[in-house]
Amino acid sequence: MTQTVVESKTKTAIIGFDQPFCVIGERINPTGRKILNEELERGDFSRVEADALAQVAAGATVLDINSGAVFSGKMAEDPRYADNNFVEPTLMKQLVEVVQKVVDVPLCIDSSVPGALENGLAAAEGRPLLNSVTGEEERLELVLPLVKKYNVPVVAISNDDTGISEDPEVRFAVAKKIVERAADFGIPAHDIVVDPLVMPIGAMGTAGQQVFTLVRRLREELGVNTTCGASNISFGLPNRHGINNAFLPMAIEAGMTSAIMNPVALPVGPKAIAAKKEEVLAAGIMMPADMDDETFVQLFGMGSTKPRAGKEMEAIRAANFLMNHDEGGGEWIRFNKVPVKPGEETRGRGGRAGGRRRRA
Repeated sequence: MTQTVVESKTKTAIIGFDQPFCVIGERINPTGRKILNEELERGDFSRVEADALAQVAAGATVLDINSGAVFSGKMAEDPRYADNNFVEPTLMKQLVEVVQKVVDVPLCIDSSVPGALENGLAAAEGRPLLNSVTGEEERLELVLPLVKKYNVPVVAISNDDTGISEDPEVRFAVAKKIVERAADFGIPAHDIVVDPLVMPIGAMGTAGQQVFTLVRRLREELGVNTTCGASNISFGLPNRHGINNAFLPMAIEAGMTSAIMNPVALPVGPKAIAAKKEEVLAAGIMMPADMDDETFVQLFGMGSTKPRAGKEMEAIRAANFLMNHDEGGGEWIRFNKVPVKPGEETRGRGGRAGGRRRRA
């Protein structure tokens, strides 16, 4: 069975057909995150630390580190900051070092800038995953030597100089080309993790069927592991979690072995809580004055005031169990175990201290 091994200083994550689905946490990425981008420009990495801890707690076994920040403020002072080749190499090294101080899981070094990729590889402890190479000739010549030099696995994205094709046959051909070119550099197929590119189902009704077919072909014909941007499938649609929750187990059954995704259900903020309290009050529902916000949001099905595992993680763990990648269901049981509230540690069933006694 094909196994792609990624490592931190002390931990190993295995991406493989006979392994639990590998969740690669995507939150450490300033693209589209204005506040995080501004904090990084100021040299504030506190949110990065919090995101790393929350993702690992939610079940991510690998963390993607993306350095694609835009430092607009610094550009006005120094035109070099308009060039990602200047910004990203330094930032990537900083991000890797910060994350490694707070969590010990393997990393995925993610950038379009070769200097950032190399800095990330040099700073990472263990054997990180490199994200990514495409079928473009220039990209192959830049990235594959790095993969060989550092002896790391790499994400191979199925697009080339012609762009992203809607034809799955073309995307398979690009993946095959990358695997063959990697072999020329002495890089084995088990160190290639192919992203067959998931199209939004709202724009292409066959997007799900396409990717399931592609994943099966990649597994059976090329013997490679696969990954994807899991949320791409639901882009632009309502109730995206519902679609994602159906897509992921179906992709796992088809043979997909990992996904780059957000494993965390983001906490309910004070504005949403205040609005809900007004709604409850307007409905004439009286709540205890001493009820804390966490109890309130759980009572009304709003989620939690704290980061926790998202619904997609529930679907993935259920799929692992059903695919017999969670022997005995131990992980499923642990995932669904209700935390004991303070003061109830010794209570048994029905809340009675000591539990139920058996009759003599």
